[in-house]
Amino acid sequence: MTSTRRSAWIRPMSRRDTGQEHRVATPLELFFDLCFVVAVAAVSDRLHHALVEDEVGHGLIGYLLVFFGIWWAWMNFTWFSSAYDTDDIAYRLTTFVQITGVLILAAGVPRAFDNKDFTVVVAGYVVMRVGLITQWLRAARGDRRGRKTALRFATGVAACQVGWVALLFVPESWLVPLFLVFAAAELAVPVWAERAGNTPWHPHHIAERYGLFTLIVLGETVLSATTAVQRGFAPRDYSSAAVIKPAKGSRSPFHVRCRVRRRAPVRRRMTPAYGVVSGSGSEAGLRAPRRVTASSGGTNLVRSSAVISRAARATGASQSGITLRSRGTSVQPPRPPPRTSSGRPPGGLPAPPRRRTP
Repeated sequence: MTSTRRSAWIRPMSRRDTGQEHRVATPLELFFDLCFVVAVAAVSDRLHHALVEDEVGHGLIGYLLVFFGIWWAWMNFTWFSSAYDTDDIAYRLTTFVQITGVLILAAGVPRAFDNKDFTVVVAGYVVMRVGLITQWLRAARGDRRGRKTALRFATGVAACQVGWVALLFVPESWLVPLFLVFAAAELAVPVWAERAGNTPWHPHHIAERYGLFTLIVLGETVLSATTAVQRGFAPRDYSSAAVIKPAKGSRSPFHVRCRVRRRAPVRRRMTPAYGVVSGSGSEAGLRAPRRVTASSGGTNLVRSSAVISRAARATGASQSGITLRSRGTSVQPPRPPPRTSSGRPPGGLPAPPRRRTP
């Protein structure tokens, strides 16, 4: 009874049989892949946002920096589990540590793209790698034939984490060059470790793991196509509300505090025509879903409604003759047509009668 409980908690981590029949991916590995797809979606979201904002260079650099950590951590765990998956409780717990790390990394993606702050991303990556180091140390203890190789893996991965943490304290201009150096060091760890002896791996298990991960990512493409069709059949509602922010204390949604190009600031009531013009242009953005995902080969296109809405509102403003200043909105009043000496406008048409105030 005691030995059975002990074997459920921890078993000797010996190498798996490479010729095992009917070996398939475990539910834990599928859940692992699903969490990593969430991280892929998060980084692809920010890449799409940067491309829409015409920040191609910044978006590509940030994407490569973050996506490398996601991809490399997934690769290392996949090949390790093919060689030493014992499926005991200790193994599952260290796997959940890596899942926690990738979720931390995904949470830090917005800060990495917007503020170039990679603190949370590096913290999540280090958590993932610490879980893998623990597993390699277990393999070194349980597999005498592959002990040297496992220790090399653990040593190399741990040394690289010191470099990633040090990367947080270097000037911003050194970020990309040092990233290339540390990424090359990460890629060199398996080459150096495998010189002491090859680790076993199951061909069918590896093929299935890659295939299932690809299917999960492609599922986002199906979701995007379905959402696009739904948006295409959605009824169009030319709404003029929520296009112009009302002025403080105003009762009308079109009553905005503006400044005419004169010396004295005045209040001016905007006509509903402006709301219809810019409302019709921003209808696609206001009606679009807040999150539409479209993935292909590990990339993700998301959340374009806000960008479309801003661009359409800018177009509607330009069509309505509205000029925007850096300190608020200024409205240029329409100029009256020129009059001749007889008081009539050009073209011979009589001028409209003027109302006299009592």
